[in-house]
Amino acid sequence: MSDKIKNAYKSSKNIYDDVMTQGSIFSKLYIKIFWSGTDDNEIAKKILSYIPYDFSGSLLDVPAGTAVFTEKKWEKLEKAAITCLDYSADMLSQAKARLGAYRHITFVQGDVGNLPMPDETFDVVLSMNGFHAFPEKDKAFSETFRVLKTGGAFIACFYIKGKSKITDWLVKNILSKKGWFTPPFQTEDELKETLKKYYKDIDINTDGSIVYFCCKK
Repeated sequence: MSDKIKNAYKSSKNIYDDVMTQGSIFSKLYIKIFWSGTDDNEIAKKILSYIPYDFSGSLLDVPAGTAVFTEKKWEKLEKAAITCLDYSADMLSQAKARLGAYRHITFVQGDVGNLPMPDETFDVVLSMNGFHAFPEKDKAFSETFRVLKTGGAFIACFYIKGKSKITDWLVKNILSKKGWFTPPFQTEDELKETLKKYYKDIDINTDGSIVYFCCKK
């Protein structure tokens, strides 16, 4: 499974940014038809708005991806200590190309299911478009919680099933088989129950088949 995921993101590294940001007419049609027109650019803005521009704590970005959505925000958080972690070396290399010149940002290749950090290391853990790809989701929830400080914020967005038949079909029959997504997937209600086991003050929202939220530990 790990090789399948690595190969999937390696093969898509040259089109990933275009699809996610709807940079071409083809990616716009793909989003409109299969994702009910959900705009990842707008969701990224909402997610990142949970983090103030005067944030000066420690932040884990997992998976960092190519930093296509976070680049401009991370550049400005000069007082913060940001760790960008990704399982894919190809994704991480693109993030480094964008942000490698900034001293307040470090890069780690690693597994979200076995994070190489001590307990309660970070004030914020951000996970954009990650949990639908993680093969061991229980470990991912447990590990992101473990490395988050008490009172810290867990902020995330990812695919949930049960909102759109065509999106669910795409995920099951194409994206999962190619290795970009990894089952099992949760419904909104199932996710809420999971988050309640770990967090308080849960602010959760949906846009089509994408859920985004901010929780406090």
